[in-house]
Amino acid sequence: MKSGMRWVIIGLIAIATVVNYIDRNALAVMWPEIAPEVGATKEDYALLVTIFMLFYALGQFVFGKLFDAIGVRLGFALSIGVWSISIALHALASSVASFSIFRAMLGISEAGAWPGAVKANAEWFPARERALAQGIFNAGASIGAIVSAPLIALIFLAIGWKGTFLLVGVLGFVWLLPWLVIYRAGPDRHPWVSAAERALILDKPLAQAADAPPPPVYVPTMRQLLSHRQSWGVILSRFFLDPIWWLFVSWLPIYLAETFNFDIKQIGIFAWVPYVGAMIGSMVGGWLSGQLIQSGRSPGMARKLTVTLGGLIMTPCLIVAPSMTDPTLAVLVIAGVLFGFQVAIGNIQTIPGDLFDGRSVGSLAGIGGMAAVAGTLITTWLVPAMTKVSYGPIFILVAALVPLSILSLWFVTGRIAPVQATTPTALKDT
Repeated sequence: MKSGMRWVIIGLIAIATVVNYIDRNALAVMWPEIAPEVGATKEDYALLVTIFMLFYALGQFVFGKLFDAIGVRLGFALSIGVWSISIALHALASSVASFSIFRAMLGISEAGAWPGAVKANAEWFPARERALAQGIFNAGASIGAIVSAPLIALIFLAIGWKGTFLLVGVLGFVWLLPWLVIYRAGPDRHPWVSAAERALILDKPLAQAADAPPPPVYVPTMRQLLSHRQSWGVILSRFFLDPIWWLFVSWLPIYLAETFNFDIKQIGIFAWVPYVGAMIGSMVGGWLSGQLIQSGRSPGMARKLTVTLGGLIMTPCLIVAPSMTDPTLAVLVIAGVLFGFQVAIGNIQTIPGDLFDGRSVGSLAGIGGMAAVAGTLITTWLVPAMTKVSYGPIFILVAALVPLSILSLWFVTGRIAPVQATTPTALKDT
């Protein structure tokens, strides 16, 4: 009865995210060996992270608008094509300056995955399934982080850092082949989507999904989008919460090297462990939200309760992590942090689809991503200054951001439900 094409689509996007994280983590894993070769310091690495994040923020905005304009199929093809070329060009870098150029290219292009996934999620899934679909997508990021450290370390030991960058650059082009074949159109026109699945996706009775013209919907301009408190609740929640994820994505290999004197081989053995927690958290957060909706909770309340639970898990783990003197215990506690983070973030990322029509979702997701980067940039430049003795101060700082994110969701966003137009002219026929 159901073709299940929506799960194939989100599965492909999750695989793209695996590739995304392999590419972006390659530099961090190999940095202890690259840095002496190009004469770079810890502050230079912070500069490269900052450049990546600045262009990542720009890419969130650009690709958010672009996905709304050209659609999911072409948007993903453009994003992953450019980022694959960008990571391969890292093999040509010979200085901090040249690395900066290629990190900028990588940042702006990799950013497309997130607004693209949120838009695809809103288009392909009914509200009760969106958190689980987002969890599958986010699990791809976690799997990418899991496999990247040992994979990059293994390839590095075999062919060196230049060859490693070239090899991982091929992965994106391999992914493009099935994507362009399978993603032929959106769910309303895709030839492989059954009538039953189309009705489920559109959340309408079968006859209505096939025959009835859809009513006008609210498609806000950028100015209108930012005039709603609900949008600002999402933006602030991302601003406060995302720095936790990026702290570990950007600095975990260096934290292990400086705290426990690890070399690249040891980093490859340990650095993947926290992302197992993240992968499980992605699925648990999506599943739990769906269960709460099935039990009678509104989608908005289900999102808020699940996000709050994630915060209650990650905060104590962040507080105790600096006291861990054994590397195994340290990475297990950090796994708890990332478990809680993914329980929360997957639900926050689905909220744009709960608030607005699919033609506006990419834009709000992109602005939320920009806010996330802005928060991350602040913590990025604090890391070198706050970790001269230990990483304890920066862990405590980001722990304090968790309640701010949760409060933004509860009290700034308010009730999570479709936002209505304030004037009739804002309505558009579908």
